[in-house]
Amino acid sequence: MDTACPFRDRWNIVLSAVFLVGSLRAELLLDAALSTPDTLIAVGGRGTIRHSSDDGRTWEAVTSVPYSTYTGVTMALDQPSHGWAVGHGGIILATSDAGARWRQVYQAPGIDPSFLDVLALDARHIIAVGAFGLYVESHDAGASWKTRLILDEDMHLNRISRATDGTLYLAGESGTLLRSSDRGITWDSRGTGYEGSFYGVLPLAEAHSVLAYGLRGTVYRSMDRGETWTAIETGTTALLQAAALLADGTVILAGQALTLLISHNDGRSFTPSNDGPDGALAELMATPTGRLLGFGENDATILATR
Repeated sequence: MDTACPFRDRWNIVLSAVFLVGSLRAELLLDAALSTPDTLIAVGGRGTIRHSSDDGRTWEAVTSVPYSTYTGVTMALDQPSHGWAVGHGGIILATSDAGARWRQVYQAPGIDPSFLDVLALDARHIIAVGAFGLYVESHDAGASWKTRLILDEDMHLNRISRATDGTLYLAGESGTLLRSSDRGITWDSRGTGYEGSFYGVLPLAEAHSVLAYGLRGTVYRSMDRGETWTAIETGTTALLQAAALLADGTVILAGQALTLLISHNDGRSFTPSNDGPDGALAELMATPTGRLLGFGENDATILATR
């Protein structure tokens, strides 16, 4: 297996040590989600869960949360006050009050299991994925969970995403790209030929178009829901692990090495931003007001999109 994601993966000891030093001055944040139109949720290291009611300008910490590194958070589109957060130790938390309070609803069995991402398809159906092929889902709002094996090999599953047409995508280690057209009942492989890790798939503005991004500045673009892929030159070898699509169609990619890449042609080409982040980023979020937020080693940051 190739090197797993240094933000979401606890096995990269060197980078974990760097971020631990950085966390003495700012919390490490790894994921974020929109709850109500006025509420943002962010999760990260050392049991950190925060919420913001002013478009990410200020954040309030949630107390009494089980201590873990939280790597993913999702809110249900049909009931946005309901959400789930996942993390190391195989922990899954749930909230029913827009992130003000959280309770533990599941812990995966096994030796040190780690979730890396989570997606609520609706308020009852939730899928959580993680290291070494970890995949669990609930069909009853998190009251019970079922473990499934969707890969023959134990590749890390780094991120799960959903397109507006309902298609689900899974990005993972060793070139893993999976697609589901039936809400996760079945998954089929749609590889690019690239054998490094992918850290996400971003659905684009054009119908059926998606980007897959990962190690060493790798980006592939598909115009047919992942049936075929074209490599996109990015001009960087930095690890890319976060992406966002803005309301005007601008595509943003970010990751390590203070990298922020911008595309104004639906991901066909990218140029570096003149106003990059001041630290590595694990997540990007476009807020309802058009603000772009970055989450990473230096907490939550408002980013320019020029």
